[in-house]
Amino acid sequence: MLTTPAMVLDAPGRPLAARQIALRDPRPGEVLVRVTACGVCRTDLHVVDGELDRPKLPLVLGHEVVGRVAAVGPGVERLRTGQRVGVPWLGATCGHCAHCLAGRENLCDAPAFTGYDRDGGYAGHMLADAGYVFALPDAYDDAHAAPLLCAGLIGYRALRFVDEARTLGIYGFGAAAHLIAQLAIWQGRRVFAFTRAGDAAGQDFARALGCAWAGDSTQAPPEPLDAAVLFAPVGSLVPAALRAVRKAGIVVCGGIHMSDIPSFPYDILWGERVIRSVANLTRRDGEEFLALAPRVPVRTHVQTWPLGEANEALAALRAGRVQGAAVLLCP
Repeated sequence: MLTTPAMVLDAPGRPLAARQIALRDPRPGEVLVRVTACGVCRTDLHVVDGELDRPKLPLVLGHEVVGRVAAVGPGVERLRTGQRVGVPWLGATCGHCAHCLAGRENLCDAPAFTGYDRDGGYAGHMLADAGYVFALPDAYDDAHAAPLLCAGLIGYRALRFVDEARTLGIYGFGAAAHLIAQLAIWQGRRVFAFTRAGDAAGQDFARALGCAWAGDSTQAPPEPLDAAVLFAPVGSLVPAALRAVRKAGIVVCGGIHMSDIPSFPYDILWGERVIRSVANLTRRDGEEFLALAPRVPVRTHVQTWPLGEANEALAALRAGRVQGAAVLLCP
């Protein structure tokens, strides 16, 4: 039995605790991954803050995991020891519910999520279902590959739902937004970035990535939008985005959690405007995006912390002090 360092959540609202945890050998269909880098996602904050309220406890967070296969369980043939892999949020599905059978495994009725239902990558090693890990493109080192595994994948899925939108607003210019803005611009769309009020540095960052305009989320864009994607978990931005999109415009909510959406007049929804959510990801999303990202190329901007400073990384993310994505470097 292996022991490995980990940052452990004992209960919501508490800081993560540095521990040595024991890991069993991989079972049939599993791999043991030696973690080298793990992204720090806003979903991790929702778990720590108790907004996603049914996590396994105690819990090792982290679902943007990069590492090498340290051991394979019986029956694993698609992965080999030493291979670099990424472990995403979707950790397992049932394979037989109506959603899985229809190719919508992101909506599985009995899923398991990495860093929520099962221990994740804020650790030196972790176990993963071999069928739900990805080979990673060589174009990215470990730290810069990590944000692709959630910020990139969820952003890519959200972008698929804006159809042929030529003018696209992105609300909440964090890890997912800075990746997907690059992809949208490469696709020929004009991107308008909405940041926290007064975030001049974030607006400069968005313009440096090629956004046509950047301003506060309280502002109206300089022209009507065909679609908007919301990564900020702020329900009041839904009416703001509805006001910003033209008739038949689409508003996509890209987060797993959002504060309550306030009531709004029907006339800002009327005109065949659409509000929709994005839930999780499919393995097909991962395969497509990880193949596409180096072609664009999507460039990840990261700030790194050692594993033992995970609490500091979470605090920086909460305070809006991370430009791009936060990543833990694991021993």
